Amino acid sequence: MTSGFRLHNIDYFSPSQANTFRASPALYLLQYVYKIKGSVGPAAHRGTAGELGIVRGISATPLPVEECKRVAVAEFDRLTALSTDPRREKERLAVEGIVEQGIQELKGYGPPSKAQGEVVYKVDDLPIPLRGFFDLLWDNHGILTDIKTTHALPSKISSSHAKQVALYRAASGDNFSARVTYVTPKKAATYELENPREHLEALVRTAQAADRFLALSKDPKELAQLCIPDTDSFYYSDPVLRQAAFDIWGV
Repeated sequence: MTSGFRLHNIDYFSPSQANTFRASPALYLLQYVYKIKGSVGPAAHRGTAGELGIVRGISATPLPVEECKRVAVAEFDRLTALSTDPRREKERLAVEGIVEQGIQELKGYGPPSKAQGEVVYKVDDLPIPLRGFFDLLWDNHGILTDIKTTHALPSKISSSHAKQVALYRAASGDNFSARVTYVTPKKAATYELENPREHLEALVRTAQAADRFLALSKDPKELAQLCIPDTDSFYYSDPVLRQAAFDIWGV
């Protein structure tokens, strides 16, 4: 059977792609076949900026916490300089607390061996590799973790985050403990992933389903006839994606 990924020039499959395909095949089609991407909102920039400050505070030559906060807020301001999103100020105010809580949560592990590392993992039943980027890894402890910033602290690892860190563990070695560190402006918690093999298999099954869907036609217009976007979903609050949905599906 012809690979749908190869047919549409998709070279790798990521946890982000998996989340998109599970949420909406129409959205997956827009982003990875039509190559139409919406803008990134202030919540995502909050995460990027917060992670930067946290990493600076637990590195081998750590900055003082107040300096880490300043660096993080400056990064947030840079990333959102042209944003008119009304949520910008709320997310900006969260950055300093996230940096402080994240450093407090992770400094006990010591300086990480690697930060923001790429992993590529090949699976026999997939025509393209799985790829992702972990946040922090400690070779001496056999631990890796992904930082997730949020306003409300979860009580466990979400399904989508579990698939992410399961991939990172598989690519780094089965002896690693895979974790997710959730950080809010007021508190933080780190949870260890259970049943990593099951979560990895779920990621692979999602990739296989996406590959079969894309293999149905080389013509994106024909694939578009097999799905329909829910434009009431928050995914389509972005004007670029909403306009694309109207252009392609008339909704």
